[in-house]
Amino acid sequence: MPTAVEAVKPDFASIVGDSRVVSDPSVLATFAVDGRVPRFVIYAPTAEQVAETLKCAAMHNLAVIPCRNRTKLCTGNPPSRYDVALSTKEMNNVWHYEPADLTITAEAGMKFGDLQHFLARDRLWLPLDPPGGPKSSLGGILSSNASGPLRLLYGGPRDVVLGMKIATAEGKIVKTGGRVVKNVAGYDLGKLLIGSYGTLGVIVEASFKLFPQPAARATFVLPVGTLGIARDLRRSILDSPLQPARMVLLNDLASHFIWQDSSAREKAREPELWVEAHGSPRVIERTSKELEILGRAVGAPVHRLDESRADQGWSRISDFASYLHETQACGLVLKAALPLAASEEFLSRGQQEVEGCGARAATLAQVGLGIVHVAILHESGTDEITELAGRLRRAAVDLGGALVMERASVEIKSRMDAWGDPGESIEVMRKLKAVWDPKGILAPGRHVGGI
Repeated sequence: MPTAVEAVKPDFASIVGDSRVVSDPSVLATFAVDGRVPRFVIYAPTAEQVAETLKCAAMHNLAVIPCRNRTKLCTGNPPSRYDVALSTKEMNNVWHYEPADLTITAEAGMKFGDLQHFLARDRLWLPLDPPGGPKSSLGGILSSNASGPLRLLYGGPRDVVLGMKIATAEGKIVKTGGRVVKNVAGYDLGKLLIGSYGTLGVIVEASFKLFPQPAARATFVLPVGTLGIARDLRRSILDSPLQPARMVLLNDLASHFIWQDSSAREKAREPELWVEAHGSPRVIERTSKELEILGRAVGAPVHRLDESRADQGWSRISDFASYLHETQACGLVLKAALPLAASEEFLSRGQQEVEGCGARAATLAQVGLGIVHVAILHESGTDEITELAGRLRRAAVDLGGALVMERASVEIKSRMDAWGDPGESIEVMRKLKAVWDPKGILAPGRHVGGI
């Protein structure tokens, strides 16, 4: 006799077709989130079928986690319930494209790399470099508000989205914004959904503002001996007429890993500041000369990377957590968001805390944005590492920032909340959750405050 959950399978099949409702254990295992395995994987090929699937799940009180390539599911608390993995894999259509107007509308299941390839024929691009890289889906990028170092010049997902369609737990399709640059209707609604990690609704379609590809790019690397030098260099660059596209500070261990497999840099690394410039050849030349002057003032020589090496390096930097997880089996990556002036102080305090407990950490700081990633490589027990993460969180909070666990084991998550104290805003967030998802079926327990 089928269980209550298994009895729902025909209802889902009537919406998307029997072949798109999968219960094969080997497939289900690949959709596990923090040790929890769903009962079904449902592949919904249209926005309307996503909405109907959510309505059916809500009717039967089944918990749903939307996903595509699952590049963002490592972030967040373990789900309190998990019955259905709702995949947008088949939603890859471009519905509207106006290269002259610099706009495009595409379904949420389209991979970021495929979108960039599509736009490249007209020398256009979407200037994001999110964790997960080309494998990320558009929906995953928006639902997690994923951004990388390019945010310094171009902004993040909220800055390039013109409008969206969202499927709700009540089976409705809600539209926000539009597909033209001047349309700002629904702006606040879109802000709510971007970064909600699938807890309010499922993003099924999005319209984006595009940019022409830069005429030229160049990456410069400046070795820095101390955090003091790095701070002075960061200040002088940001106070200069230069407009870096992205700028990151790597500590010696992170530098070693980013340069890994490169015949050009085989020896142990030292802390480095990476700066990328976009623009005309004249802009690149002016940037090179200005960086030489600024670097000379603090004793930091400037090296320009060749294009292929720069592309490889930025790819690893943008997907820092996944890269270290795959190559170094790094199981704990923390992300601090800080006031701009506090980045180096946090790095200094973090270094002391890490060394104090005998661990090692690779750090990557987007020093123009106040974003710091700390990847802890350890052989200590779970309790010791959790205590270290707690001390780093307190350091971030003391400096006016916050710290989340971007990647962590289930054991660590059982001892420490992935998000930290949400503060007074949690009451507003709970009210929004109650309005958008009254039965609490969308990614329950995974987001801030356990919503």
